[in-house]
Amino acid sequence: MLGPSFWEVVQSGFSLDDELLVLAREAWEASGPEREKYAARAALNQVRVALAFTRSGLDEAGLAGSQGYGYGDRGRESLERAWGEVFGAEAALVRPQISTGTQALTLCLQALLRPGDGVLTWPGHAYDTMRGVLANLTEWGIAARPVEVDPRGDFGSWLQALADSLEPRTRVVLVQRSRGYSLRRALTVAEIGRAAEVVHGRFRHALVLVDNCYGEFVEEAEPCATGADLCAGSLIKNPGGGLAPTGGYIAGRSDLVAQVAARLYAPGQGGEVGPTGSWLRLAAQGFFLAPHAVGQALATAVFACHFFSRLGIEVSPAPGEERGDIVQSLVLGTPARLRSFCRGLQQAGPVDAHARPEAWEMPGYRDRVIMAGGTFVPGASLELGADAPLRPPYAVYLQGGTVTAHGVLGCLLAAARLRRDHPEGEHPAEGSR
Repeated sequence: MLGPSFWEVVQSGFSLDDELLVLAREAWEASGPEREKYAARAALNQVRVALAFTRSGLDEAGLAGSQGYGYGDRGRESLERAWGEVFGAEAALVRPQISTGTQALTLCLQALLRPGDGVLTWPGHAYDTMRGVLANLTEWGIAARPVEVDPRGDFGSWLQALADSLEPRTRVVLVQRSRGYSLRRALTVAEIGRAAEVVHGRFRHALVLVDNCYGEFVEEAEPCATGADLCAGSLIKNPGGGLAPTGGYIAGRSDLVAQVAARLYAPGQGGEVGPTGSWLRLAAQGFFLAPHAVGQALATAVFACHFFSRLGIEVSPAPGEERGDIVQSLVLGTPARLRSFCRGLQQAGPVDAHARPEAWEMPGYRDRVIMAGGTFVPGASLELGADAPLRPPYAVYLQGGTVTAHGVLGCLLAAARLRRDHPEGEHPAEGSR
């Protein structure tokens, strides 16, 4: 609950105008029922995680991690046991040697695909950083193509497009749960389950691999519990709880997880190696705290949705719309407005609040990207941040906020910067500073 003192300190500390504060307080009240819904989910997921930890056998000695080859790492085994239970999976691979979600997905594709196989990305094109990965697969004789969909179409049309695209050589369907850099809505776990039914019903050999980034703990179950064969993601997003400094995971069928482990390390060694050192304690503690942190991020997103829609900005998801990830997209219309938004949000960062975000050529992205990220872990997407590719419709993707009060502050500073730089009626030329 944000009491009167909160708004007073925010207004005096950051010299915000009365009108903006009134709109923010209205948005906070209006978003209450949605925030309560996600708080209830966070509480349920917290109990699920706590129960899995009690069954995992994790002890203080195990939290010390391992060095060298990493043989016999009891703490790592306990964490992966808890992870698998929470994710409804037979097995899990949770390692610091996986540095990004893109790397986790790449490992899965390289482990599962062989020359002559096909991979489909659904719905629509894969996230920007995966396009280079898929292009590389074609060099090995693997056919990769997207299942084209109307981003604003209904789920039934997306599912039919998937069914029509399946063919005997399809070995993997890569499902992107989150919206990525598009305005389509994120998929729900139930919808992913329906897609898995279609894929497995058509070809028993075909596998469903879910890019689970930004989706963990948003709902009461994860994709493997509803039929996905594997899911993968990054620990500096939802499941790291804001504490894990790096790492990635793969969860799903035990035979498939073993194949991925062999690709990550070496055939014959697989997941039996892989030192964890001091990383293990932070990864385990972050995973324990993740349901609460994700709940806070969802409350931030719901507030942002109501607040920025009151400012006349196109938002997705819209108020009241079901969420499948922690991302809130805002269509700002020009590069200049993207820059102002990110610079305002950056001012709320606990780290590098003085920095002035600029668009740059990020590795793996086809357009320049501008990011606001005053985070303790660089690039950590569960901490409050935003990023935007410089391409139409010039939408910014706001995510994270491990403390909702901080997320609200960030939204206020971003809105104040937008209003200051672009007064009502002003339409800055694209690319202007």
